[in-house]
Amino acid sequence: MARLACGIDIGGSGVKAALVNLDTGEFSTDHIRIETPRPATPDAIAHVCRQLLEGLNVGPEIPVGIAFPAPVINGVIRFMANLDDSWVGIDVNELMMRHLGRPVFPLNDADAAGLAEAVYGAARGIPGVVIVTTQGTGIGSAIILDGVLVPNSELGHLEIDGYDAEKRASAGQKTLQGLDWQQWAERLQRYYSHVEMLFSPDLFVVGGGVSQNHEKFMPLLDLKTPMVPALLLNTAGIVGAAHWAATHAAR
Repeated sequence: MARLACGIDIGGSGVKAALVNLDTGEFSTDHIRIETPRPATPDAIAHVCRQLLEGLNVGPEIPVGIAFPAPVINGVIRFMANLDDSWVGIDVNELMMRHLGRPVFPLNDADAAGLAEAVYGAARGIPGVVIVTTQGTGIGSAIILDGVLVPNSELGHLEIDGYDAEKRASAGQKTLQGLDWQQWAERLQRYYSHVEMLFSPDLFVVGGGVSQNHEKFMPLLDLKTPMVPALLLNTAGIVGAAHWAATHAAR
């Protein structure tokens, strides 16, 4: 019998969920997606989470992890960029217990993606320090040490050359500024060289939709650290959240 957990991935445009086979990291059901409500207040998002759990028929014995587009410190949202400002200071566990009648296990969405890659994907079995970056509108990051997540890094917000790094080197900025691959690679070079200098990682894993075009920019970079594309792509947030929940529910 497969071990199952449920992962919910909250994004700025949609909230997605699926049951995950913890032995393989694959969905055991089709995923369900509901548009992110406007405004995306805590109560509105919690209501959507309830709809998703009911739609997947998630029983009380199945642990539930929720990935948020924000740092989550001891279950509390400290600041929020992509949802409503009313999330700041919210205790996710208290909120979801009130709406769902069950405990949940929250974490940052980039951490969820990084954890999925460490357990099931491109960083599986890699010793030492692995830095997973998710390239999208901004740059999310996850630091993995010997397979263990070091949560709530915000390496997309490093200040480099007087700029917030993601304001110059994200895939979103590539699109907004109409950069070609070579121009964007020059900015990536500056960013990843700086991260490399700070952490001396053993591996970079790059996720986000642009990683499907990795052959267009990775060969243009000159780094000491090996760099590979993520494997789980758009399933990573759900899978990582499910694994996080299963791990913490067992404690």
